[in-house]
Amino acid sequence: MTTGYLLVSIILFTTGVSGIIINKNNIILILMSIELILLAISFLLIVYSVTLDNLLGIIFSLMVLTVAAAESAIGLAILVAYYRLTGTITIKALNLLRG
Repeated sequence: MTTGYLLVSIILFTTGVSGIIINKNNIILILMSIELILLAISFLLIVYSVTLDNLLGIIFSLMVLTVAAAESAIGLAILVAYYRLTGTITIKALNLLRG
């Protein structure tokens, strides 16, 4: 029963990691790949929490989703500042954001 869910989580995780490895120019796609990785981890925590009949996995999953939402908000704020500074969302001139 859980092997199907495990396979879905592995596919989501490898898709996120490959998105980061393959794409090194677009910040939005890198943020989306990080969100996929966090979603895979959260999904796996929920599946094993239900399988083991323990609420601890669901609590950790809620924490992971909270961190993912905060990461997304901060990442998009940095992306807007970066776009205003450079006029593009490529990573080539990322050192312009250093203080």
